[in-house]
Amino acid sequence: MKRQFLTLAACFLLVLGLASMAFADTIKLTYSSFFPPTHIQSQLAEQWCREVEKRTQGAVKIDFFPGSTLSKAHQNYDGVVEGISDIGMSCLAYSRGRFPTMAAIDLPLGYTNGSQATRVSNAVYEKFKPAELADVQPMYFHAHGPGLLFTADKPVKTLGDIKGLKIRATGNSAKLVKALGGTPVAKPMSETYQSLQKHIVDGSIHPVESNKGWKLAEVVKFGTESFPVAYTTTFFVVMNKDKWDGLDAKTQDIIRKINGEWAVRHGNAWDEADALGKQFFLDQGGKFIPLDDMESARWVEAAQPVMAEYIKNVRAKKIDGDAVVQFIKQEMTKSP
Repeated sequence: MKRQFLTLAACFLLVLGLASMAFADTIKLTYSSFFPPTHIQSQLAEQWCREVEKRTQGAVKIDFFPGSTLSKAHQNYDGVVEGISDIGMSCLAYSRGRFPTMAAIDLPLGYTNGSQATRVSNAVYEKFKPAELADVQPMYFHAHGPGLLFTADKPVKTLGDIKGLKIRATGNSAKLVKALGGTPVAKPMSETYQSLQKHIVDGSIHPVESNKGWKLAEVVKFGTESFPVAYTTTFFVVMNKDKWDGLDAKTQDIIRKINGEWAVRHGNAWDEADALGKQFFLDQGGKFIPLDDMESARWVEAAQPVMAEYIKNVRAKKIDGDAVVQFIKQEMTKSP
């Protein structure tokens, strides 16, 4: 009986020891995103975490922190570099001037949908492998659908109509507003609704999905179909370099495969969100204003200084901006 008890005890300790070793071998990571937990992009990010856990059979566990609870949007990238979080998602434009090659993606080049913009953003990274991202391990990039002009009270049918209007815009979209004759006002998306409601600004330049996602359709009445100069915003998903290097080759390959799948999902999600945003805008009584071919050409011509300025500015950093822009234009013509 005593021998049987000792045998059972030994088996128990062995199982406990193996379990402890397995637990010790589990790699635990943190993931910070500024998107609120209810946003589809945040939900996709958390699904990515669960998929990594599933395909690595629990060897990698990831705690997801949405809504800037671990690091603020503009601090997200540095938070990953410094190890505040192991993985982060935010937009490159929050660190203006830091990502000169990738910044070309956000230029007003006439994007038609989020899937296209997402495909372009990943293609640019793969083509140029910019040194500006060397301090992290990029997972993938995604980008929203066409950013268009929306106004609260005055419809914008021609370039002349935008003159004198204060338009909420940031980054390259602010440069576009200025080139078109408006006055850009820098406001984060979280303050846009109130700014429109209180007439601090006359309009906003934003993707169609924001009309529902941020309820902006409740405070804008007109949407100018400024597709010929539509911009996008590039979002990154990056991992701390040391954490990535600490993963074995098999785990890295698994994550790379998931990254390719998830980039496509994010692009599709932006398009689905745009469709919902468009319908919500119409349901609120909003009206879209088309631009004819002649007027569209005027907008495209007016926007050219934005591209020229970009090319000039990055030349000082020894970057061939024209080559990047031309590559993007070529990629935009490709089918999904």
